[in-house]
Amino acid sequence: MNSDQRIVITGMGALSPLGHSCKETFDALVEGQSGISRVSLFDPSKLACQVAGEVKDFDPGQYMDRKMARRIGRYAQLSIAATQEAMAQSGLDLEKEDPSRISCMVSSAIGDFPMVEQQMDSFFKGSRRAISPFTVPRVSTSMAAGNIALEYGLTGVSYGVSSACATGSHSLATAMMILKLGLADVVLAGGSESAVCETFLQSYIAMRALSTRNDEPERASRPFDRDRDGFVIAEGCGVMVLETLEKARGRGAPILAELVGAGMTCDAFHITSAHPDGTGAAQAMTAALNSAGLNPEDVDYINAHGTSTPVNDPIESNAIKAVLGEHAYGTPVSSTKSMTGHAIGAAGALEAMICVKAMEEGIIPPTINLDNPDPECDLDYVPHRARSADLDVVMSNSFAFGGQNCVLIFRKYDGT
Repeated sequence: MNSDQRIVITGMGALSPLGHSCKETFDALVEGQSGISRVSLFDPSKLACQVAGEVKDFDPGQYMDRKMARRIGRYAQLSIAATQEAMAQSGLDLEKEDPSRISCMVSSAIGDFPMVEQQMDSFFKGSRRAISPFTVPRVSTSMAAGNIALEYGLTGVSYGVSSACATGSHSLATAMMILKLGLADVVLAGGSESAVCETFLQSYIAMRALSTRNDEPERASRPFDRDRDGFVIAEGCGVMVLETLEKARGRGAPILAELVGAGMTCDAFHITSAHPDGTGAAQAMTAALNSAGLNPEDVDYINAHGTSTPVNDPIESNAIKAVLGEHAYGTPVSSTKSMTGHAIGAAGALEAMICVKAMEEGIIPPTINLDNPDPECDLDYVPHRARSADLDVVMSNSFAFGGQNCVLIFRKYDGT
């Protein structure tokens, strides 16, 4: 393993409740727009939570032929679309590349859960012949990677990582390790999720985890606010093209940023709740800084996990303070989930893209709906409005059920 190998990002793609590209999504975030609305993918009227962040007006036929679209789940369709944007930006010419040296690590936490719901409904109604032969490959959480590899003829290491809400970040961290191990020269990595369906929402409702602010969907996700009442489910996809610096320079690729650090830990505390002391989260942040060779005072901005749940937000705030010390109070922290909602397995990948765009554009997206700050959350959360800033180092936090934590650190590429 070459731990000194520098890993760079040369392309990015995204679909979110705010747009069908990285630019559309980031521009909307800067404007403080909410992508949360009443659920339209099914009738939510019987549910206590009736809001979600949906990818609006998505037509898979714009990205693939109709036959393929019918055979793969919506989360996999989103991953194909985001990959096309990322590949186009990277300028990677597959005719000039060895496909065995290109890997795919685009993952999902849930897979095609709506397909599970539909097929089980048919089964228990006695319509066994209605069960699709595509059920198993559509449901599998690894099939975003599988379908992308199939679409582009990639024969390198390809599989999905599934770690609940940290899936997207873990996929990027794993891609980094694959490149440093010399197992690939290029990795397509990220996360995709589309699980806005009745059963999935009801399971979170049963846990009392979702916001029930149905009359004001755009105000339902309110991280660090005293009146927050739960998170908002969302769908989306983020994909990055990562490669070694040597490879990127050799082919004259655009270098957007460096992925310089990753920290991964487990709370080993509870199946859903984070450790109340935030020890696992703090350890992941510290590990990420150590792997990047950076100090706490080097961090210019943190994109928080910031779910808008009563439990997460103060724990994460305290973990940030434990790691950054007094520097925490001078470091901007924002939760873009206030606008996108929580895209579960795609969240970390989308937020990684947001971090890179923030460095590129020199602007920090805000935390909207922070009207009444929680006294237990006393950091600078960039409330309401975006803020111009010169960003060289940014941190992205992802903390998941099962105590699975992943923190990524990105640095602006200096040309050397």
